[in-house]
Amino acid sequence: MLKHGEVFMIHKLHSEGLSVRAISRKTGLNRRTVAKYLRRGLTGPVYGPRLPRGSILDGFKGYIECRLEDYPGLSAIRLMREITALGYGGGYTTVKDFVREVRPAKEQGWEHRFETPAGKQAQVDFALFKTCFLDNPDQVRHVWLFSMILGFSRHQFCRFVWRQDLATLMRCHMTGFEAFGGVPREILYDQMKTAVTGEDRQRGIIYNKTLLALSQHYGFIPRACPKGRAKTKGKIERPYRYVRQDFFLGRVFRDMDDLNSQLGEWLDNVANRRLHGTTRRLVHEAFAEEKATLQPLPALEYTTVLRMERRISRDGMVSVDGNLYSVPDTTRRRVVEVQVTAREVFILDKDNLVAVHPVLEGSGQRRVAPGHRLWPPPGNTVKGYKKGQAKPLGMPGEQVPCRTLAVYEAVAGILAENGRRRP
Repeated sequence: MLKHGEVFMIHKLHSEGLSVRAISRKTGLNRRTVAKYLRRGLTGPVYGPRLPRGSILDGFKGYIECRLEDYPGLSAIRLMREITALGYGGGYTTVKDFVREVRPAKEQGWEHRFETPAGKQAQVDFALFKTCFLDNPDQVRHVWLFSMILGFSRHQFCRFVWRQDLATLMRCHMTGFEAFGGVPREILYDQMKTAVTGEDRQRGIIYNKTLLALSQHYGFIPRACPKGRAKTKGKIERPYRYVRQDFFLGRVFRDMDDLNSQLGEWLDNVANRRLHGTTRRLVHEAFAEEKATLQPLPALEYTTVLRMERRISRDGMVSVDGNLYSVPDTTRRRVVEVQVTAREVFILDKDNLVAVHPVLEGSGQRRVAPGHRLWPPPGNTVKGYKKGQAKPLGMPGEQVPCRTLAVYEAVAGILAENGRRRP
């Protein structure tokens, strides 16, 4: 195959009057080759199809396609980590380009971004997730992800909880401030019911009184974004998709504790140490700068108390917010006073504190504190005994076998006969 310059030279010499033989002697080409290119005319060389070049990603494309088929929302950086553990040694751009081909990105309109100074603002919200825990794989559980993210550094605190009620919101705030080591000057919410109770034309947004008390104790100002303007909280909305794609999808969890344990490890080693796509800074380095500007934690923990009266059940339990808490066997009163804080449940018999429990998240849970059960449960609370099986009495070691009524009638007859024989 001759190059284009050689073909041009053949035709130029031929136009000058040289014969095929003369062109062959002058160029050193075979006469048949010269004649062939003269017959073809002055056209460019024709090449065969180029063989495709191999890619370092070829051995991992099948894995990526399978993962995206099962979990279409997985991020390219998450897949990059997974195939690197399998032996991939290439770059991130190669993975990102292939993921874009397999899963085209959605078109989005232009958005206006705004940044806040260090220590000024955090954004808070809940997001719903669905999963099946290994301890009960047949039941789909709904869990809520609480997230608090600092606007300047994008440092994030997250925790999965069973409910998004006011008590849970308060506990998550307190735990988040402790994790940050300080408090931002304001926190931005959407129109969540636990934060905003209404809106008045004259007074504006009306915040929950308990949330206001919490904000006064820690020194932050609550702010709510306008209705229908969820993108005002863009710094918190986008990370939920990031958590879902980079952490949640494709994992298995034993129970809620295991879910939060894996989440904490991912936050420490991945999310809060990554190069942020918007700020173009490492999150943990930006947080080190922002932490110095946060307000200090108050000397005393927030301890607002909710008081109520509750009746003790026959098995020595007190119901609070759908969960059961034990009292000691020695408790005599049937009605006790219950005091609930953001973290603990206190049970008082008159003015005496008889039990302290950590607040249980979710509902339908039961907690018996160590030392509260000195005796077996009473006989009328024990169910499921079969005919002829002994039922426990109130004292350890004592049992009464099941007998027919004829036995007790015979015993009564003997006692009556002995009574008549007495002088």
